[in-house]
Amino acid sequence: MKSRKCGERSAMSFPTNYVRRYITEYPCGRERRRKPLVFVWDSFGPIQADRCDAVAEHYAGHRVVIALELAESSDPSAWSSPGPNRFQKFTVFRNSGAAKVSLVRRLVSLLKATWSIGSADFFFRHYEAPEVFLAALALRLRGCHVYIMTDSKFDDMPRRAWGEVLKGLVFLPYHGALITSRRVEEYMKFMRFRADRIAYGYDSLSLERIRGLAETEPAPRGVPFSSRHFSVISGFGTEERLPSVIDGYALYAKKSSNPRPLHLFGIGALEARLREKVTSLELDELIVFRGTVRSHSCSRALASTLALLLVGAEEQSRLVVIKAQALGVPVIYSPESGARDEILRSGINGFLIGPDDPEGLAFFMDLVASNRALWERVATEALKAANQGDVSRFAAGVGQLCGARAFDAKF
Repeated sequence: MKSRKCGERSAMSFPTNYVRRYITEYPCGRERRRKPLVFVWDSFGPIQADRCDAVAEHYAGHRVVIALELAESSDPSAWSSPGPNRFQKFTVFRNSGAAKVSLVRRLVSLLKATWSIGSADFFFRHYEAPEVFLAALALRLRGCHVYIMTDSKFDDMPRRAWGEVLKGLVFLPYHGALITSRRVEEYMKFMRFRADRIAYGYDSLSLERIRGLAETEPAPRGVPFSSRHFSVISGFGTEERLPSVIDGYALYAKKSSNPRPLHLFGIGALEARLREKVTSLELDELIVFRGTVRSHSCSRALASTLALLLVGAEEQSRLVVIKAQALGVPVIYSPESGARDEILRSGINGFLIGPDDPEGLAFFMDLVASNRALWERVATEALKAANQGDVSRFAAGVGQLCGARAFDAKF
């Protein structure tokens, strides 16, 4: 069956009547109409578009797929309808960030937006937000099936017993969880989610899109071994271990007769401190600050990267690893990386170092930079591992959680 191609629709006042008309007119077969699948994010970009498209493809046009964006993104790299899509996107707050709006207005607007859809399966992010919890609770009481998308783990932060008890109450509205890794699964089970109501695949993206943006073949082919550099992709905001990367690179550059450049991608509060450190170590000619990371620049940067340096526990680190593996780039990583649970294997598709370990970082940088045969082997394994992060896993996880109860919504 040919699916309807849908794009973006944003409105200052949420288009309740339009949403209901879109659902009822969707070509799913009038005699056996199925419940919509609704994904709620605070903002919308290429990765969210990947996921919604994958779910729509998974259901082959037999279920309506709707994306609710709480606030229009100010990021210039945000999704902007690059081509036909099989889902419909609606924006709750246009031209204003949700954080600038009062809690009451956020709650009322989110309830209005979700309520207008009718009986549906809802997937939420940010369970800790009051408006998300209250909207999820209202939908659960209405009889909808509600799920959480999360990457929360025990070791994200210091935990207190009373806080975890209260958090257990926050998870009560949800029928299941779409998660990222084994450690997240353990935490969700601690929060009393049953094993059959937990599915993997949340942190995933389109490998096809990433490779297309790179405009070259993945490693070990593509950019020649001798022309590749090291890369760090980070927010430069709160990651206190970035200075240790500079220390590790300085040790590597000291022992190497022809050190490869290090490219730092990102902006943030730590940038001035990092620049001062680079200058004090006299590494200005070897370390390049590349600025803001957008989808296309990230893919092109990784396409010419020898190894990605990942030391820290930033929320987006798993996605960066998936992008790197999509292009055959091995990763030198620390234990905090969430990607180590499922897709990173030390000595196979990357190398594990200790926390805050400049010496270990320098050792593996020198190893992969000077040993082409080793690099080609780990690059090949990284490319093989990339399928574990493909967006098809997101669609499969959604299908695992709610695929069996698809029928007979009444609007």
